Amino acid sequence: MHFSKTLTVIAAADDAGMQMLAAHISSVQTMTANFVQTDQRGRSAAGTMQLKRPGRVRFQYGSGDLVLVANGKTLSFVDYQVGQKSSWPLNKTPLGVLLSGSPNLKGRAQVMPSQDPRILVVRARDPAQYGSILLAFVRSPSAPGGLQLHGWTAIDAQNKKTTVRLSNVRYNVAVSDSAFTYREPKKK
Repeated sequence: MHFSKTLTVIAAADDAGMQMLAAHISSVQTMTANFVQTDQRGRSAAGTMQLKRPGRVRFQYGSGDLVLVANGKTLSFVDYQVGQKSSWPLNKTPLGVLLSGSPNLKGRAQVMPSQDPRILVVRARDPAQYGSILLAFVRSPSAPGGLQLHGWTAIDAQNKKTTVRLSNVRYNVAVSDSAFTYREPKKK
């Protein structure tokens, strides 16, 4: 009987977390932030991020020689220093869930255990994706839906992890559609 009661409490907490996540997604149309990205080897890169739901994000690293841009359909990584571009269907990447315009994440996201009750961790993965993403939110009554996005860890199909930590997060600010375009790199 005690085990059943424990499962009921956990399920209720998971439902509450998913409801908060749905409220957050519904109330955040745009976002800007500074970020620090760290790969599994410990190498870091910093820059700025602009997000506009559904499906658009721009990560501009350092001086702008590297950009990662999603235009709603495609996620492109552009390296202007070496003149190369790589692209993937956005819905096949872990970022697809983060950029979703739909708060319905049923079957695509689940609340994960957290040692800190102030932190909500959500593991999201679309069945069509090549990887998954662990989103970390700080519970904050003043943030949209009661959640402040703190960062995430993207896990690709080869189980390589990239962690992104956000600062100076601003919600529902003006973000131009031109932020989600880029110039083609010149071949070196």
